[in-house]
Amino acid sequence: MLHTHKERQAISGPIMSASRPGPDFICVGAQKGGTRWLFDQLDQHPDFWMPPIKELHYFNNPASRRHMAEKLSRSAQNLDKLNQRRQRKRYRPLGERDLAFLAEFLRLADRRMSYPGYAGLFRFKDDRLSGDITPGYSVLDDRRVEGIVSHFPDAHYVFIARDPVKRFWSQVRMHVHKTRLNGDLSDDEVVALLDVKRYRLRSLQSEIVARWRGIVPPERFALFLFDELAVDPVGFRRRAIALLGGDPDKASGDLPPGFNRKKGKSSVAMPENLRRLVAARLANEIHACAEAFGGAAKTWPAQNGV
Repeated sequence: MLHTHKERQAISGPIMSASRPGPDFICVGAQKGGTRWLFDQLDQHPDFWMPPIKELHYFNNPASRRHMAEKLSRSAQNLDKLNQRRQRKRYRPLGERDLAFLAEFLRLADRRMSYPGYAGLFRFKDDRLSGDITPGYSVLDDRRVEGIVSHFPDAHYVFIARDPVKRFWSQVRMHVHKTRLNGDLSDDEVVALLDVKRYRLRSLQSEIVARWRGIVPPERFALFLFDELAVDPVGFRRRAIALLGGDPDKASGDLPPGFNRKKGKSSVAMPENLRRLVAARLANEIHACAEAFGGAAKTWPAQNGV
């Protein structure tokens, strides 16, 4: 049974605030910091409508957003078959509002970036909460961050920080998988990746958080630690959903709080010698994170022997 906005407030308290245009929140990372987990929990939660594409890349990668939209749109031409596959993989089924979003997303793909155009993508949320989870936004420059925040001042901005060494290794493993390399990289070759822009910039989480915190009003910026998700997914989920305006007592479909979509996929442990080399290179960053983030981040220097 559907309820009006006022009825929902009476049922579950004043949690629904999705009437404003544009996104209600933007999660800007960290890459390999649990953003897929967050998307899954929100995507199947009844208080939220998430776009059918996890990472919109609207502000940082037009080619990527067109590719993703075209790929999903082609699959959606046989919606029943697509939804059967999605059900097997424990994704939510797509409906008419998702197809309308994809059509609009494709229409905007080759146009110049515009804040009104981006805001319009979220009109499909109706009276639910919605947002954009794109870790690539973490490395946007000050000018773009200022533009986003000035156009969406009421949105929440979220960052999930992770131990810099573990985050870097996960990024390396993702790169190896996507490029179909054999993974037989020497220690020196892996460490050298820290000098490559896409690795270097995303590895400096203390700078990322400082940049966004310097622009986003304090009450609108939320920092979480991946460590908290790893040890207490129930509590982490409750805090995250409540912060974003949803009811944490409502289930995310049949997904438990500890659901990990990547569980069981091949993973290679970081060799101890390589871990020491990477930790040495990231020592200043590890200490900067410990000081700036507090909490579990204070244990990162000792864990990495720096």
